[in-house]
Amino acid sequence: MTKDWELRECDREFFDRELRSFVPEKIFDAHAHLYETWHWGRGEDGFQGPRVATLAEFRRLMEWITPGSHTTALFFGVGFSDDRLRPSNEFVAAEVSLDPENRGQMVISPRMDPEEVRQETKRLGFTGLKVYHTFVQGEVSWHADISRFLTEEHVRVAHQEGWTITLHMVKDRAMADPANQERIVEYCTRYPDMKLILAHAARGFNPYHTVEGIHALKGLRNVWCDTSAVTEAGAFEAIIDTLGHDRLLWGSDFPVSHGRGRCIAIGDQFFWLGEDSLDWDGVAAQASIQPVLTGLESLRVLKLAARHLRLSDSQVEDIFYTNARRMLGMDG
Repeated sequence: MTKDWELRECDREFFDRELRSFVPEKIFDAHAHLYETWHWGRGEDGFQGPRVATLAEFRRLMEWITPGSHTTALFFGVGFSDDRLRPSNEFVAAEVSLDPENRGQMVISPRMDPEEVRQETKRLGFTGLKVYHTFVQGEVSWHADISRFLTEEHVRVAHQEGWTITLHMVKDRAMADPANQERIVEYCTRYPDMKLILAHAARGFNPYHTVEGIHALKGLRNVWCDTSAVTEAGAFEAIIDTLGHDRLLWGSDFPVSHGRGRCIAIGDQFFWLGEDSLDWDGVAAQASIQPVLTGLESLRVLKLAARHLRLSDSQVEDIFYTNARRMLGMDG
């Protein structure tokens, strides 16, 4: 992300040229964070983005990547450690309550008692759960099995309450990993009233992993994928082609959406190419390259996927708005 978090003329020109005719007026963001800086658990020196990301600040900044659109959202916090999840959840709950058209998920630790999860989620007015691998103890969390940070007991509670769960799976090959496939199918089959959202296009930062593995979920009617921070079209295309366009939800991953650059696949991995990664003025002989905001890059590859698959305008609107609201029981 840029240190000064600025909207530049190249961003405005990019949106007007590439996206203005594509992005609809009504948006429901299925993956966005609200926070105070200390909830991240990092030092504030060098922190990029607003120090306090309220609902009002979110809406102001969304004008940078979706100008003229009205955005509501499914929000959760960034308290991805046991000592910060409670104040992070309290902060998000207070902001979500300001608009009945928004929804929230509670960040949980795998060590929380299932009944505590149930009661706290209800007390805070949330309609789902957010889990994250950083809560795993005793091993490298990037290689952890899903059950190490999303326990079956918590899935059962979500099933009993009809809640959503947003899951950022890990392991090197993500959706192509047989253990991830097996665990997702097991949970979704055994607990059909739980609604599972696979973040980042089923962690499709390297799209070939989603392309290879998404077929394992075909026929499951309680699994969705969000688009958050993915900047290659292949994962979106595979999800739509295999699961249906109604299984894809637009998500910004705010504040990641407002960094500058993109995530690219290379070999069997991926990495983030940011403004500080290269000498952009000298990297290409033919031109001076101006990286744009990550959220704009992600929107453009969604547009590319929609064109490749010949989606109608109404299907595009479903991805941006209707699919998420229907999943959450907000429409019809």
